This record gives sequence, structure tokens and C-alpha cells, in this order.
Amino acid sequence: MSTYQVLYRKYRPKTFSDVVGQPQVTITLKNELKAGRLNHAYLFTGTRGTGKTSCAKILSKAVNCLNPIDGEPCCECEICKGIDNGEIFDVVEMDAASNRRIDDIRDISEKVTFTPQRGKYRVFIIDEVHMLTTEAFNALLKTLEEPPSHVIFILATTEVHKLPATILSRCQRFDFHRINPQDMAQRIKYVCDCEKAEITDEAALLIAVIADGAVRDALSLLDRCLALSASVDAETVRKAAGLAQKDYLMDIASACVNKNSEKAVSILNKLYNDSKDMARLCDELINYYRSLMLIKTVRNPRELVVMSDDEFDTAFDQAQILSLADIVYAMDILQTAYERMARGSDNRIELEIALVKLSAPQLDASIDSLLARISALEKAVKCGIPAAPASSVSAPAKATTVAKEAKPSPAVSEEKKPEPVKAEETKTTLVTKEEAPVEVPTQHPPVVQQKPKAPVDMESIMAAAKPLISWPEVVANLKQYSRIIASSFEGTTAYESGDYLLIDAKSDIPFKLLQNSAQRDNLRKSVQEITGKRYILGPYKPTEAKKEEETDPLDAFASDMKKSGIDVIEE
Repeated sequence: MSTYQVLYRKYRPKTFSDVVGQPQVTITLKNELKAGRLNHAYLFTGTRGTGKTSCAKILSKAVNCLNPIDGEPCCECEICKGIDNGEIFDVVEMDAASNRRIDDIRDISEKVTFTPQRGKYRVFIIDEVHMLTTEAFNALLKTLEEPPSHVIFILATTEVHKLPATILSRCQRFDFHRINPQDMAQRIKYVCDCEKAEITDEAALLIAVIADGAVRDALSLLDRCLALSASVDAETVRKAAGLAQKDYLMDIASACVNKNSEKAVSILNKLYNDSKDMARLCDELINYYRSLMLIKTVRNPRELVVMSDDEFDTAFDQAQILSLADIVYAMDILQTAYERMARGSDNRIELEIALVKLSAPQLDASIDSLLARISALEKAVKCGIPAAPASSVSAPAKATTVAKEAKPSPAVSEEKKPEPVKAEETKTTLVTKEEAPVEVPTQHPPVVQQKPKAPVDMESIMAAAKPLISWPEVVANLKQYSRIIASSFEGTTAYESGDYLLIDAKSDIPFKLLQNSAQRDNLRKSVQEITGKRYILGPYKPTEAKKEEETDPLDAFASDMKKSGIDVIEE
């Protein structure tokens, strides 16, 4: 029985063309090889799993290949096969994490003097070079600066900032980027095809997102998924990685938005009982709030937020409800909890504390918490919600409506003053925080008869109307109240003129929906949250200039002839 080879080793790139997502490196190296402009020392930097060691091995094959093809190793000659199998001793690979002393570097300096046995160059690959001691770096300097013509050094590191400037100045540097999730997903599907396995697009993209730009991590996770099932979907990936469903993340966020700490902790308890890792769950929540932040701040966030369309729609609705201060505050609380988990605290307790803080921000007196609460108050004021009174109104007499005393007109003489009218008991409507009208009987002063208001001049209102620039934002904000009415207002235009907001729509559907008082209130709330004003709603019907009647001169002449009794022959 042959030994199983893990996927990241089995599908390690053999040529530069196989390297995923690093064209800035592979194209440059191929051009140097074709032109014969080889450097004596290269430095490959970047995060883990991005192809540094793979490119170093490909470069070592390319410089020694007997039949190079367009800057690529042929992978068929004895040199290429020998390097892949580890049989060619002209390529020396050293791990500086375990060979970091000065004696190890002195050993390399001695080997440099020997000419290659079978290839053209002796290639020394030093991985994790930042782990070398200061003395080892000093011993490497002279050899690195002026090596023999048959020697090439390739240094690889994930922490380039730890390298001395003297080493950096002696190398040609190549930076390896995090691999784009879409490119990595294509590589994952290619590997699945080679392994005769099935994988959905959503699962491949989810693996790529979890791997965070590292192909090696992605293929390791794919190995675990294939151990569970030969047909990989998103649920299989979540089981293999120990992830929570996106629905749980959204439910936790919704519970925190609605200040329902009981529901948030209950969901957390269920996930804990399902053996979900609390530190990973905290990290997922941070990333989810990051998605909300991008939706809130970036003009076109869909390309940056990796989610399914349904998940993105739900996240978009939540982002419209939250302010940016709320989102940043939540990320800060969760990040603090995550850091405490790394210091050895109980992961479950730390995450419970964080969720309770998010559900009850009054428990936190930090500056970020205060800013988030101020932001919520500002939004409430825009919506017209009054602040809570110091004491509740217990008697109708305390709920007073102040009105100025009616004074007689100076034009009326003292003898002809109208007799005072007895006060009548009427009803005043007060609006509470929950928008529930409460009728309270009050005593009104005498009512002086006023002249009827002049009719509204709609022509002048229409003429003064100007487009409301923030109308698309209003329509987007309307989704939190009603997705149906928001979709009906897509493509419409709004004009403001004084206290009027006039809506121009191609169909009558939006206006039929607005006949419902609840939907009309929802639109007013959405407009007020964005603009801070409360408008009178109406349809936009621009006044059309009277067109002069255009008559054909021949028609007018024929009409005059008929009036004179002369017959006109018409074709």
C-alpha cells in the first residue's frame, strides 16, 4: 500500500505557470532567465502559503535545466527530475529556524567554494532567514555580497522587517501577495477535478476565504473536507473547519442590535454545545462586522464582501440599521475579547461578556461606547423621537399643551370686542416614543376665528422643485422597513420644494402602496433618517408650457376657401 501524499505536496507547482496569483514575481523571473540576467541573491517575502518556497525550487530547476522552455524548466530532463526527487546535491535547502547559529552559516560558506557536480549552479535556499542570529547574519554578509559565479542564494521569510539593512541591500527583493479568493477557488476546483471529487462554487470560495490568501492552508482544509465526503459543499467545509453557519452570525448580530442579550447568549450556548470553537467564532463575528463596515463605507462593497447573494442582502439590511460608530464599537469589543482569549482566559466567558456589552452598551463607560450611544441619540432625534421625560405623566393636568393667549386685534375698538368664548374640552394627541397616539383631554383657551388658508399654489411648488440628491440613499434605507415598497421605488426620482417632497415614478404602483398609512409612515421615517427633515409627500407632475398651435398653412388656406363656398378637392 503506497503512502498517501497530502494535497499541498502533491499539487505543489512545478513551473512558474503553475504558481497561482503571483504574476509580479513569475513574469519577472522568467524574463530574467530568458535574458540571462541572473542575480546572485534573491529575497522572497510574503505571508505563509503564498508560494515563496515553491518559486525558489522552480528557480533552482530553471537555472540548471538542460532544456529550458521560454524561461521555464522542462521538468523532463534528469536535472529537473533529480531536483524534484532530492537526488541533486547542487541544490541545498536549509531551514534557518532550526539552523540559526553562526556554525551553520560557516558550513554554507565552506560549501560555496565547491563547483556544482551535475548542474550549472549551486543554489542555496535559506527558508525563514529572519530567524538567524546576529552573528550568523554577519557571517553571511561577505559570502552573500561576493559569492562565486556558480552560486545563487535564495532567501525566504515571512517577517522581512527583522532582516538587517545590510542583508536587504545585497538581494533582489520580490514581494508575494495574499492570493485573491477567486483565483484560489479556481485552483481548488482544479485540484478537485484531478482528484475526481465534486465541489460547489460556494464551498470552493468559502475554503479560499478561510485560508486567508494561503494556498497551502486551503489545500490542507480541502484534504479534511474530502476525508468527510467526496462531494464537498459549504456545510461540509463548515464541519471540517469548525465554523458556525452564517445564519448564526447574523442572528447574534441581530440580537445585539435589538439589545436582546438573552437571545445572543442562548445562541452562543447552542454553538458551544455543538463543539464550536469560541475563539474562531469570535474571529468570525469580527469579520462579519468588518463586512458591515465595508457595506457602510465603500461605494461598491459587493466585490470586497465574500458572501452569497442572500447573505449579502441580509447583511446590507443590517448595515443600514446600524451606524458606523455602532459597528466600529462592536469590532473593538470583540477584538478585546479575542485578545484576552489568547492570553489564556476562558474563551466562552470572554465571548459572553462581549455579547452582553454589545446588547447593553450602558454597561460600558468607554469612549467608544459613549460615541456609539451618542450616534444612536442623534439618529433618534432625526427620526423625531422625543427624549424620555424625567418623570412619567400621571395626571392629565400635567400633560399640558402651552398655547399663547389670544390677544384682540388692535383694529377692533373696546366697545366692539367680541365676548369671550367659554373654553371647551377637546382632545390633544401626544406621540410617545413608540409612536402610539394617546388622547389626553386638555383645556384650550378661547379660539379666535381665523381666516381660511389660501389654496396651495402647486404650480409654483412644482416650478421651484429641485432633485433630492440623497434619494437613492433613502430608497436603500427604506429596505429596513419594507423591502417590497423599497423595490417599488427603485428607479424613481424625488424633488424637494420647501416642505414638499414630490416623487416622479413611471408607474402608479408606488403611489398605490403609499395609500397605506403604515407604508407612508415608513417612507417618511426613511426620508427623515437620511435628510433630517419631515416632508409632505406628493406626486411630481411638472407644469408643461403651453404649446402654440402649429397649423399647416395649406390647411388654413383650404379652410378659408371652404368658408367662402369654394369647393376644395382633397387628395
